[in-house]
Amino acid sequence: MHKRIEQLERFGLTLQILKTALAGSLSWFVATNLLHAEFPYFAAIAAILTVQVTVADSVDKATQRIIGIIGGVLLSMLIGHWFKVNAVSIFIVILLGMGISKALRMNPQIISQVAISSLLVLAFGHFNQGYAFDRIIETIIGSAIAVIINAVIVPQNAIPDVETCIVNLGETAAKTLCSLTVLLDYTSTHRKTGRSEVNALKKEYQKCQDTLKLAEQSLKYNFFLTNKRTRLSRLAVTIRKLDHIIIQIRGIRRGLDDLQHSKLRWLEQEFTQQLTTAMVATSACIVSYANVSVKATEASLFQLWDAIERARKEQAKCLDALQTIPTPEMLRDVGSILTDLSRIVAETERQSKKAVPQPVK
Repeated sequence: MHKRIEQLERFGLTLQILKTALAGSLSWFVATNLLHAEFPYFAAIAAILTVQVTVADSVDKATQRIIGIIGGVLLSMLIGHWFKVNAVSIFIVILLGMGISKALRMNPQIISQVAISSLLVLAFGHFNQGYAFDRIIETIIGSAIAVIINAVIVPQNAIPDVETCIVNLGETAAKTLCSLTVLLDYTSTHRKTGRSEVNALKKEYQKCQDTLKLAEQSLKYNFFLTNKRTRLSRLAVTIRKLDHIIIQIRGIRRGLDDLQHSKLRWLEQEFTQQLTTAMVATSACIVSYANVSVKATEASLFQLWDAIERARKEQAKCLDALQTIPTPEMLRDVGSILTDLSRIVAETERQSKKAVPQPVK
């Protein structure tokens, strides 16, 4: 099914266009046979404008259009009772319709719909006694058909996009943590702060958040994808955990920056190498955690626990070497860095225990 859709998209026939065409034609057919209207264009127009990317967007569009058509019909019936159809009455009905809608702080879509529907009903309502009521029914029929088609025919499922973003965010977080190890190199002629790397990580997190919101929107009002909501809620938890990890990484950057101001050269080279190793080992936990959260396999699970065990050992070696720190200020900064590294590992370990049982070695 998806392959055929991709083939059609090469010719410009996207799934959205196919849904819109089907909704418009089906709405015309239903309205014609139900209302016996000769030209049920309101039903087709409502269907065309209601089909959106997500079911939630379609429901919002349908609501706006129905409210707009009802408001326009009521206003045109009132104006048409006192005025004949001419330039003056058209001016008054559009002015009052859009003005009242604006004063009531209605959606811009509703405001324009009030003006259009009031104009059409005013122009053609004189020739048919039940014209106004039929236009409301046609709009409801077209909007309902559009929502149903959008929900039933290949409904959008943005969960794979969320999973991809989580994997990318985990990899970016791990690379950022590794890149901060250059701040331990006091021999470099160009002093680095790590701010650009952390800012890039924050942008990647925001991208992940935006994708999550789109996925939540795609499942809203869609009763055919209820089984996906549980999965999405778990992915949302993973994103929050990764946010906590990003906060720790930002704290590590600040700690390393403070170390540079505290004459980093006073630290023994053996300790800086061990701290670098601990940071790299911790970064591996982040990548493994993201992969397990997206797809927990036996291999990925063992990889995560191996990464956690190795990171714990490397961090413990740093703790054993704290007595080599020459000043209390540097001991404070190093201690904060090791605390943040330990929290990163704890974050991956805690959530992985909830998701899957610890493998037996």
